[in-house]
Amino acid sequence: MHPSSILIRGATVVTMDEKRRIIKNGCVFIEHGRIQHVGREDEVREKADLEIHAKSMVALPGLIDCHVHLAQAILRGVAEDLPLIEWLTKKIWPLQGSYTKEEGVASAKLCMLEMIKSGTTTFLESGLHPRYGIDEIAQVAVHSGLRAFLSRMIMEGSGYASQSGTLHPGLVESGEQSFSDALRLHKKWDGREGGRIKFWFALRSLGAVTKSVIEQTCSAARELSSGVTMHLAEVKEDVEYSKKQFGVTPLEFVKSAGMLQTRSVFAHMVWLENHEIEALSKSASSVAHCPSSNCKLGSGVAKTYEMTRARVNVALGTDGAPCNNSHDLFREMRLTSFLQRARLLDPTVMGAQTVLEMATINGARALGIDHEVGSLEKGKKADLILVDLSKPHTTPSPDIAATLVYSASGCDVDTVIVDGKLLMQNRRVLTIDEEQVLKQANEALLRVLDRI
Repeated sequence: MHPSSILIRGATVVTMDEKRRIIKNGCVFIEHGRIQHVGREDEVREKADLEIHAKSMVALPGLIDCHVHLAQAILRGVAEDLPLIEWLTKKIWPLQGSYTKEEGVASAKLCMLEMIKSGTTTFLESGLHPRYGIDEIAQVAVHSGLRAFLSRMIMEGSGYASQSGTLHPGLVESGEQSFSDALRLHKKWDGREGGRIKFWFALRSLGAVTKSVIEQTCSAARELSSGVTMHLAEVKEDVEYSKKQFGVTPLEFVKSAGMLQTRSVFAHMVWLENHEIEALSKSASSVAHCPSSNCKLGSGVAKTYEMTRARVNVALGTDGAPCNNSHDLFREMRLTSFLQRARLLDPTVMGAQTVLEMATINGARALGIDHEVGSLEKGKKADLILVDLSKPHTTPSPDIAATLVYSASGCDVDTVIVDGKLLMQNRRVLTIDEEQVLKQANEALLRVLDRI
């Protein structure tokens, strides 16, 4: 049984509210899934079913991963030292093209387990394929307790940029087939669990999607008050292909199809031209910055600082396990700051507070739920984590934001709460059988490798 009320006492509370208050010796009172009080511990009058004494901990809004591939978690370590297109065509797509639903579900369980253990409470899936078992994965999300934005991949073609026919045959579908199934899945899953499960639409990269499919998908998303996600301008080849094929940049092409008038999250946006940043800032679109993936695959470094200066809403993503090797958003925060400073030769840019915003309130804004989560405020849904800073690598911590971004890691997360329900306490996950998930993941990878 979940306690109907929880009182967190003695924590340093990083609210991420409009004033970005940090309350030392603070408390958070949760009842019936929502935050009822945030303040100093000596102000607390409430009694709770469960009290958590968090003297050495930071209470922080749950982290939000705006670009993740659930079905790639079991492929961690199988596609090393390759550039993106070769990585996809020689390794990832052939492996995923041989999946059964059992492998897709085992991978999703592993990914969700890792997210919980590293402090992620909300995620946006970048696009599932039916051979992974989308309905079954949605059920895993229900049981995990995470706030899940699932999506189904929509395509019309089998190429990547200028390379035609590169998508594995086991992943190829028609536009009509993929779009109609996405509508079915949205009807079935969107809004489930009191709104904790949402369903979006995902578009394949340019080369495997047409303008008419983009228009159709965006129109449906607007009509259904949903959203669209897409990989865009990830590598230089994306821009070269778009200019040669359409005479415009990737962003200009999808803009002509109505995507900037739709709630949308563009993953990567590494090769964004300066004039495009202003167009993004005036749109309904957000960017999911994935620094580890971009670095590992040698794709480049996004102009994240310029985007934030122009008030583009930039969130963070971990991408997939084989192109990052981790789903730890603490790593992404640190790398986001350090990369921009190295790129611009300026140690004053992308400070800890800015990066914390990207991992919390900006992520919520990208998904259209910043009125519900992303900060610790009275009335909001109780999605939060407790981070233990009593470790050698986080001591001392005179600047809490800096310690969280530059020193902490997902392994320091002690407690995870979503919708007022405990998903992890004292590092023990309560909603997923960790030992069983790890066993199933290892077995699933062996089966996939045996087929190739």
